[in-house]
Amino acid sequence: MTPELRHLRYLLAVAEHGNFTRAAEDLHLSQPTLSQQIRQLERLVGVRLLDRTGRSVRLTDAGAVYADHARRALRELAAADRAVHDVEDLERGTLRLAVTPTFTPYLIGPLVAEFHAGHPGITLEVSESAQDAMELAILADDIDLGIAFLGATTPGIAATPLFEESLSLVVGEHNATASPLPIADLADQELALLSPDFATRGHVDDYLRAHGVTPRIAVHANAVQSVIEIVRGTTLATVLPPAIAASHPGLRPVDLDPPMPTRTVALLRREPAHQPAAARAFTDLTRRWVSDRLPPPRVPDTPRD
Repeated sequence: MTPELRHLRYLLAVAEHGNFTRAAEDLHLSQPTLSQQIRQLERLVGVRLLDRTGRSVRLTDAGAVYADHARRALRELAAADRAVHDVEDLERGTLRLAVTPTFTPYLIGPLVAEFHAGHPGITLEVSESAQDAMELAILADDIDLGIAFLGATTPGIAATPLFEESLSLVVGEHNATASPLPIADLADQELALLSPDFATRGHVDDYLRAHGVTPRIAVHANAVQSVIEIVRGTTLATVLPPAIAASHPGLRPVDLDPPMPTRTVALLRREPAHQPAAARAFTDLTRRWVSDRLPPPRVPDTPRD
């Protein structure tokens, strides 16, 4: 057996009052019960902790050392209780978030800004990640939440749908392409596309292949921001969410005809698992934010004969 917290509190009470009777009254115990509990503690520790030979009860040398550690242990436990309440009350803590890179230019910045404004004591750790790596990190408890696409997720991953994301051609002010653009005409466009390891690139390739279009790819880039800057400063076009064009001056979306299929954006987490308070708060904020701020997917006008 090991000493319990009550033993520590009883010993410190006797040491403080120097008397079993007054300590028992303070603890709302009978004096015999308190004496029995102290003797039990001394048996567990293996040494005498109190000197009972004088008019008052005092700590032995060993008791003084033990009482000092007991005080520290109780202070640490009280601090732990306060820390738990602080985390649950979102006064402090950490939220580890991973996102698919295409969300960073138009979604993550505003979300993180609003979350930080509401919960400044929470530290956010944000990383960009491919979806496969993201799901493995969630299962390993290396991250709390991921924002990616709904699909065939890894077993043990729970996905909460957030919104439908559309993709369109995105061009800069040096590109005069009219909207909507028939898919066959896309073969005449020089493109700057994300590298094949991006989920968005796979979605683009599938769309082009389904319509028999062989693209003229002038640039492969492994960063969304690189693609944005290249398109903004050249006549090259790219394929990205039109929300990125709306949030970056010098870019505009061009609808494709037929439009690209939409993708369902989802919030990923480990299941079953206890969600930290910060993760629950971020989930609630994200749901509200996408409902209030994001427009529905763009649907191109159907050309009339």
